[in-house]
Amino acid sequence: MTLATTSSLWRSTGGDSTRTAYAGSMEMVAQFYVANSSSTSANVAVSATNTASVILPANTVVLRVSITTGSTGANSTANIGFTPITGGGPGQPIALGTNVPAAFTNAANVVARTTVNIGGTGGGASLGNVANATNLIIVTSAIGGAGAIGGPVTGLISYYVADNGQQNV
Repeated sequence: MTLATTSSLWRSTGGDSTRTAYAGSMEMVAQFYVANSSSTSANVAVSATNTASVILPANTVVLRVSITTGSTGANSTANIGFTPITGGGPGQPIALGTNVPAAFTNAANVVARTTVNIGGTGGGASLGNVANATNLIIVTSAIGGAGAIGGPVTGLISYYVADNGQQNV
């Protein structure tokens, strides 16, 4: 199967060739892996075998966080948030901003398969809002509550990149 990657924002006017319709943003999904949901802080990895950090673009709006494989720990809860990248670039060291630990999930139950939605139980304050308007963000995880017993967690982050309906030629 051929793979294609783009650095563009994906938008669609739904076939309106007159360019009158608002160009809607396309929803994207990033998989993630948390090695230990009761760790006090850690960057979230892509998977158990790909330990690269999950980094999302500036203007990311996270719509929901889905747990696809729950933690093996009883009473396991997790905060999933982000830290903005404030510096860096090709060949440059990365500087980090202030961590927002419970931005997307706030003490969300991660024992079983579940989805944390905007306004739902376990949703963080940044869920449904632009996470950081100017910087890339590294997704982070931390224990969600005192006494929570963790374990590995896998899931999906559903998001889009906000750009106010801009259209190109």
